[in-house]
Amino acid sequence: MSSKPLPVLRGASDSPRASAGGTASPRAALPILPGATLGILGGGQLGRMFTVAARTLGYKVMVLDPDPASPAGQMADVHLQAGYTDEAALDRLAQSCAAVTTEFENVPAASLIALAEHCRVAPGAGAVAIAQDRSHEKSWLAQHGFATAPFALVYSEGDLDAALAEVGTPALLKVARFGYDGKGQARVETRDSARAALREFGGQPCVLEAYVKLDGEVSVVLARNDAGECALFPVAENRHVDGILDVSLVPARVSASIVQQAQDLARAVADALGYVGVMAVEFFLVEGRLLINEIAPRPHNSGHYTLDACVTDQFEQQVRVLAGLPPGDTRLLSPVAMVNILGDRWQNGGPHWAALLAHPNVKLHLYGKETARPGRKMGHFNVLDADAAAALKLAEALRDAL
Repeated sequence: MSSKPLPVLRGASDSPRASAGGTASPRAALPILPGATLGILGGGQLGRMFTVAARTLGYKVMVLDPDPASPAGQMADVHLQAGYTDEAALDRLAQSCAAVTTEFENVPAASLIALAEHCRVAPGAGAVAIAQDRSHEKSWLAQHGFATAPFALVYSEGDLDAALAEVGTPALLKVARFGYDGKGQARVETRDSARAALREFGGQPCVLEAYVKLDGEVSVVLARNDAGECALFPVAENRHVDGILDVSLVPARVSASIVQQAQDLARAVADALGYVGVMAVEFFLVEGRLLINEIAPRPHNSGHYTLDACVTDQFEQQVRVLAGLPPGDTRLLSPVAMVNILGDRWQNGGPHWAALLAHPNVKLHLYGKETARPGRKMGHFNVLDADAAAALKLAEALRDAL
């Protein structure tokens, strides 16, 4: 942990008993009301937006993240600068918070289990453990009858020949853990290229996934509470560049039947997991069929449009479900296009904010990151317009103008 003294919570006890929700218990009485302290593991942009939503609703927030420049830590009442397995930090989080959530799936499951002995934790360790490992996730989806692209598990180089025979080529070799935004994956055409890719990944466990020709990609963000009630946000149509989400458009330009299928499948995944919290399900659209690509046990990049275009955004929803409150209204108030702003934009003089902010229907969100690097998500903007095509056209023009 950091050697500097940690800030003291202002205006509340350092105990779950500060909650107005009634008698304190290891799992906290529900609902947990404003004035209580909520904790979050992870201090990136998703944690930052959760923190803003929680503080807007009147909660105090404690963030656990080892980064001294954590974007969420900048906004929180308390930033515990420590690792995710640090016993002293976990103990303080457990004793101080009425409930704890996470902003990313790679939190050690053991930490979530330890916290759950003392306070409410949502989502639970079981669901997070499935989503944080591609091999577990793909196997779980297949076992529960959800369609995915054909895949095979590769635990060592000795598994490659059988995997290639089963899946065929071209294919994508993806690391089972810690791969995101296009990192940790390689397209393979031959046995030699597959072996080279596996060695490049250090021989770690991987998933070999058939390369499918996409008609499009969509995603659904939802919130599910303890009673199993599901609130689904509108379906987003997504476009990626180099494995990183570039633009999301809502409403998605797909048929009503695909919208219904995507929402039904996302709900079914959440129900099968017994999930509590906000989650996203990403889909490939292939020849009129939806294949599940990934599950994210947290708010999602493709749900950032909700910050400006929905009655309730995904981060307020995360707070509400964590606190045991009814899910908020997910109605879409306006068509919207969301564009990611990557660190590449800081090259050659930096982003041209004036071009962006000259438009009254554009909403800019920056994440407070100190260092801009190529491919690093530094912020996003939403363009709202009564006409979805007009929103997308302006969003693409402004992305290029930056």
